[in-house]
Amino acid sequence: MQADWGQVLTAMVTPFDERLAIDEAGVARLVDHLFANGSDGLVVCGTTGEAPTLSPDEKLRMFGLVKECARGRGPVIAGSGDNETATTIELSRAAEAVGADGLLLVTPYYNKPSQEGLYRHFRAAAEAVSVPIVIYNVPGRTSVNMEPATVARLAREAPNIVAVKEASGNMVQASEIVAAAPEGFQVYSGEDGVVLPLLAVGAVGVISVTSHLVGRDLKAMHAAFRAGDTARARRLHLRMLPIVHACFQSTTPSPVPVKAALQMLGLPAGPLRLPLVEATAREREVVASALRAYGLLA
Repeated sequence: MQADWGQVLTAMVTPFDERLAIDEAGVARLVDHLFANGSDGLVVCGTTGEAPTLSPDEKLRMFGLVKECARGRGPVIAGSGDNETATTIELSRAAEAVGADGLLLVTPYYNKPSQEGLYRHFRAAAEAVSVPIVIYNVPGRTSVNMEPATVARLAREAPNIVAVKEASGNMVQASEIVAAAPEGFQVYSGEDGVVLPLLAVGAVGVISVTSHLVGRDLKAMHAAFRAGDTARARRLHLRMLPIVHACFQSTTPSPVPVKAALQMLGLPAGPLRLPLVEATAREREVVASALRAYGLLA
């Protein structure tokens, strides 16, 4: 099985209203904005979507709502992973039933499973559904790193595991995944700051946060790289770095800064659910300064 999902997939925020309920009208507006500004597809209820604070029913509502709002403009990939295999299977089956085009399954967090445990977890989830799956390695969030050999084993033995979102930030590890995985298996960058370097070693694209703001330039960078215009790709990469730094500040976790940026631009985002809190005045000024320098904010 292969999936042609494109190059720029946005890890979409979950817009909330003032009561911290899902802002359904805001979801529709944001989906339109993202598809109009460079996104090939959307990843729903991942890290950026505040998945740990959403109930299973809310996640299913988001999967179905975004699929409806997308109107066929691109794939909708549902974040249905959990740190319990049985729950992952249950939510993944439900996501498939409401029309998700694919699934994003994070490595189980807190449990710190072995490589064999990771293999069995993802293999069991893959066998329970028929849609394509992206496995998501983000050791900075989960405290477990999925090694290249484990990724390659899953890519070989589970036909519907078609891609990995590699967010370790380790360029050598990403290169080893590309080298070890079978032909057709796709590597997506999970770090906005290293997209271009990963393209150079064989990645196909990015599952991005900053594409909420600079999706068109991310798309243009991919196009330039594919066309062999590495000078233009490099210029775009370097131009976007201040936006990357603003969205990934050391003093607060994502998606706090990108939600602040969307608020400044008048786009749907809304507040954050605890335990996440709003950006401080200093953090907001970092965001505002980057947006002004980019020409996005007057």
